[in-house]
Amino acid sequence: MMVATLTPRQIETVEIAIQRLPHAPAELPAYKTDGAVGMDLQAAIESPLTLGSLERFLVPTGLIIALPEGYEAQVRARSGLSIKHGVGLVNGVGTIDWDYRHEVKVALVNLSNEAYTIEPGDRIAQLVIAPVTRGVWHEVASIDVVESRSGGFGSTGR
Repeated sequence: MMVATLTPRQIETVEIAIQRLPHAPAELPAYKTDGAVGMDLQAAIESPLTLGSLERFLVPTGLIIALPEGYEAQVRARSGLSIKHGVGLVNGVGTIDWDYRHEVKVALVNLSNEAYTIEPGDRIAQLVIAPVTRGVWHEVASIDVVESRSGGFGSTGR
């Protein structure tokens, strides 16, 4: 029996300028494991912040980033915070465009029935860096329907 040997794929890296504002946490966002796709963002708040049920708040991170042209940063929810406490992102996934040069803030919402308190320095979201692909529309008179998906949105079941 032959066993395939896997070799690590070369992961592209890109240099990103980052400015730490006076209220920023001491730790810069970092990948916590070799396989991590996102870097944790921390709450740059001076005192605990309690979000009541269904409350929203734009939480500062104390960081300004300058992405290179052709890249975006995606702000994503932390799965543990979402599953364990019902705290997620108001907009699902936040996008930071390469021409945005202001403090990164995280739009959090508490979707649980209980209040949740965010402490200064808590990890509140993940930041994923991704290349940008732009679509170019090509208008046509009609598009063929694929029979296996003819039921429309949500038609593939649970």
